[in-house]
Amino acid sequence: MKKRSKLFFCVFMIIMLASTSVIGQIHLGIKGGLNISSINLSEDILKSYNVTGFHLGPMIEVMTPLGIGFDGAILYSQKGMDVKGPEDALMTDYLEIPVNFKVKLGVPLIKAYATAGPFAEIRLSGAENKWERIQSQIKTKAFGAGLNLGIGAEVLSRIQVGLNYSIGLTDNYAVDQLNGHSDINIKSTTLSITAVLLF
Repeated sequence: MKKRSKLFFCVFMIIMLASTSVIGQIHLGIKGGLNISSINLSEDILKSYNVTGFHLGPMIEVMTPLGIGFDGAILYSQKGMDVKGPEDALMTDYLEIPVNFKVKLGVPLIKAYATAGPFAEIRLSGAENKWERIQSQIKTKAFGAGLNLGIGAEVLSRIQVGLNYSIGLTDNYAVDQLNGHSDINIKSTTLSITAVLLF
């Protein structure tokens, strides 16, 4: 067991040393944009509507000369759910931390990129809300996680504009009782229009 641990540690250190030697560029930046979120219910009992919010926060991007790397961010992100109409959205604020594998293709003037990776989110506000006509208590979970998929374009190695689709893998909301159904779990999906300014 000790031999395997030592071997794993040695391989890990070799990979880390090799990766640091091929790192091409590290950029810090600001990321922001529009969130269009919707929900998936475990029971098909309600019609849901899209909810519009936003996200904003610092970002880091690390790329190799081969055009592969990763980016990560710490975002204030506003998402929500709505089963009554656009004027009655249930909004929730999150601290969202995405980490994405990234590939870029193109010339220095303009490049296309694709991203994929996990995200975690911690609820900042919007723990409990009540809709009188539904007569149920909807609780927002304190923690969530999911998967990001994105595409976009980069101009002059400084400005990035893209689309990101977030798939919730954990339940974002829970409802004790609704229309005769109990223990309903709700996952969120979010389409985001993003813009990044790199320094």
